[in-house]
Amino acid sequence: MTLYYAQGGATTELTDDDCRAALVSVLAEFGDRRRAIALPPDYTRFDSQAGMLTCLLHELLGDRLNCVLPALGTHDPMTNEQLAGMFPSIPKHLIQQHHWRTDVQQIGTVPADFVTEATEGAYDKPWPVEVNKRIAAREHDLILSIGQVVPHEVIGMANYNKNLFVGTGGKNGINESHFIGAAYGMERIMGMADTPLRRILNYAQDTFCTDWPLLYVLTVVGGKSDGGLAIRGLFIGDDVECFMQASELSVQVNFTALDTPPKKFVVYLDEKKFHSTWLGNKAIYRTRMAIADGGELVVLAPGVETFGEDRAIDRLIYKYGYRTTPDIMRAVKENEDLRQNLGAAAHLIHGSPEGRFTVTYCPGHLSRAEIETVGYRYGKLDDMLNEYSPDRLQPGKNSVNGEDIYFVPKPALGLWASQDRLPQ
Repeated sequence: MTLYYAQGGATTELTDDDCRAALVSVLAEFGDRRRAIALPPDYTRFDSQAGMLTCLLHELLGDRLNCVLPALGTHDPMTNEQLAGMFPSIPKHLIQQHHWRTDVQQIGTVPADFVTEATEGAYDKPWPVEVNKRIAAREHDLILSIGQVVPHEVIGMANYNKNLFVGTGGKNGINESHFIGAAYGMERIMGMADTPLRRILNYAQDTFCTDWPLLYVLTVVGGKSDGGLAIRGLFIGDDVECFMQASELSVQVNFTALDTPPKKFVVYLDEKKFHSTWLGNKAIYRTRMAIADGGELVVLAPGVETFGEDRAIDRLIYKYGYRTTPDIMRAVKENEDLRQNLGAAAHLIHGSPEGRFTVTYCPGHLSRAEIETVGYRYGKLDDMLNEYSPDRLQPGKNSVNGEDIYFVPKPALGLWASQDRLPQ
């Protein structure tokens, strides 16, 4: 197992040319590979710089890169506009869609005793190892998994083999993986590299993919003082060391520890990326450990028009709402539709303020009745944008009409926590 490239630091700014040179040197180690497949994230992870890296790989590999399969997970397929924005130089015929309910093959099972031990008893069933059937067919001699390491609500730190087993996984594996994280406790894992679900995925990789030609291309991305983004780190390798080094840097780059938890957070969701609460609730996941007891989170969501990406999940969110963890766990026990969609149950837990703070959702395309039905307060978007204009606010602390607020313009890029809730 090899770490082929590792470069980065909290103030590093890697350019596109730096990334190209890194990829050239690493690809030279692999000789003449003829059938490569790239697994980048979708448009919701545009800031990961995975689009640029995928385009560079196509430039370097040419027709030897014969498939680009965005690791959609449960997300909707990318639109033509999103594909053009994220992969501008890649021929459209190379890009294939992943269908998480039908387009998969099970390649193994993580046994129940291992799952039980890894989750400390929070989940005691075997976990199915599923991947997209194009990958399972073993027709490629290089599998390039590309993405950003950043705090994540399901697994602690995003990417690495999650991109493979969840991003290109199937209904059972995705549902159960999300539920494992929720049952164990989101605030126990966010920002941690070694978590119950990560151990399960590592077992799957080490047991069922030992001879797979996997290569991970992982970024760490942080904000700059001018509001732009910088690639703070690039790590390329075929085993867990690549991920661990990226995670260590992400701790430095993507964590914001607050001495005093603010009473009011305001989070803005880019309308081009966030059109559902399924995606947009990153506003809640990433700030929940920083919001003061009795505080308020205001979510400015001009693009949000639905709850779930998947129509079946959308109906479940509307039916059960973002209630407390005990409420959702009880609903799982009592209702077959939720037991068959554990990923939806996990999402409802993740999106719940647990009665500790309030969430005022300000959607561009959902009504007051819809928002209040799922358990949030409703805010009129135009009024809230007038009061908390993203153009006038600076990331971090602001004073608006004598009120102290904390503004987060890009919730997907980090994790905010008060010192007493910060993972150790």
